[in-house]
Amino acid sequence: MLVDDQVLLRTGFRMVLAAQPDMEVVAEAGDGAEAVETLHTTAVDVVLMDVRMPRMDGVEATSRICARPDPPKVLILTTFDLDAYAFSGLKAGASGFLLKDVPPAELLGAIRSVHSGDAVVAPSTTRRLLDRFSPMLPSPGKQPRQKELERLTDREREVMLLVARGLSNGEIAARLVLSEATVKTHVGRILTKLGLRDRVQVVVLAYESGLVRAGGGAVS
Repeated sequence: MLVDDQVLLRTGFRMVLAAQPDMEVVAEAGDGAEAVETLHTTAVDVVLMDVRMPRMDGVEATSRICARPDPPKVLILTTFDLDAYAFSGLKAGASGFLLKDVPPAELLGAIRSVHSGDAVVAPSTTRRLLDRFSPMLPSPGKQPRQKELERLTDREREVMLLVARGLSNGEIAARLVLSEATVKTHVGRILTKLGLRDRVQVVVLAYESGLVRAGGGAVS
């Protein structure tokens, strides 16, 4: 589903997606409220969500969509000057964010990635976003969800910190002298134990909990 108050943008995205044999645009909405209502009658796998829209913005719509049973994946559309909205969208449950001028190939790859359960934002990009807005986040002394974090093993906590610092699975494997498959297993267990959807939310939680400081440094 394409959600944007600019008809021209929706038309452009629809043309790109319609040319793909494995994609179909099943719905469009001009604002967040219409998007939420549409999901009552239309099955959707991925929602491409604008941020600034009338009636209900993309952040509120994302929050409501992600609160549904078995929700579709949500990609937030943003620009560099709307990073605060993108951060809010990630906290609301979005699987990542894209810039509005994203190249078609990158857009298509992102949609396929989130459909398969991956996050679309490189962890390093997410880290820079969170660094910029770190004043919004709690101090290290305020650690929400501490009980869930205590369920992690030492190794899982170590992997979580490296994910939050922007390292890929391959980089984490090299750093910890592990196989990429083992790192992927650890990341999967972290997601399960913390009830998170993807590694983007791992980054958000690590910053919110004070486990990582602005600049990507771990808190000792």
